[in-house]
Amino acid sequence: MTDTREDSWTIAGKTYQSRLLVGSGKYADLHQAKAAIDASGAQIITMAVRRTNIGQEKDQPNLLDILPPSDYTYLPNTAGCYSAKDAVRTCKLARELLDGHDLVKLEVLGDEKTLFPDVVETMVAAEALIKDGFKIMVYTNDDPVIAKRLEDMGCVAVMPLAAPIGSGLGIRNPLNIRTIVEEAKVPVLVDAGVGTASDAAVAMELGCDGILMQTAIAGAKDPILMASAMKKAVEAGREAYLAGRIPRKRFATASSPVDGLFF
Repeated sequence: MTDTREDSWTIAGKTYQSRLLVGSGKYADLHQAKAAIDASGAQIITMAVRRTNIGQEKDQPNLLDILPPSDYTYLPNTAGCYSAKDAVRTCKLARELLDGHDLVKLEVLGDEKTLFPDVVETMVAAEALIKDGFKIMVYTNDDPVIAKRLEDMGCVAVMPLAAPIGSGLGIRNPLNIRTIVEEAKVPVLVDAGVGTASDAAVAMELGCDGILMQTAIAGAKDPILMASAMKKAVEAGREAYLAGRIPRKRFATASSPVDGLFF
């Protein structure tokens, strides 16, 4: 029997037990954010450098005071960037504000309606950032070919979307996600589109190493309770993946053997 208490994963040389990564924005306030993040059990927190005060505004509440870097791994992201140039600049700002921190989530968006990634600009930014010493966890579409190219470039994790950012539509293309997982030699994390706990379980059952989510928790009627639900769903999905599901069959199979009956 697999002991899931020893089940961990590694990113950029550091090992984690929690496979749920969460955002820090969209909450009513920073105190609600902390309560939800604590309930999620997350060890990695992402924040939008352009929208979150981590020292840029000296007289405003600072996320680092509520969620100290000593307790969590921060994952600055480039949310809101629509060009490689802006994304690179944002990552450099994060590194400066976080005393040389080099693990970042790269996302370069293509348009405001869908928030789909601009793959071309993403690859340009990834190449520049990797050359500059950054460790890139990259948001991309669910194309296995692009995912493999980003891995080959040197990205430390590939993060395909499940559905458009904030849509809550769940895993729209499980076959592509599964293919990306099977081909990858770096961690694969579903990023964007999860709406509820069952979506998180499905993603983990596909073999993903983890899930990153924000709106599904922060936008819930009870964010703290939803964070707890997501924690359990990620754990259950991971256990189901490790256990190995039964094959799908067209017709019924008796749940008890018919050989050796007493009549």
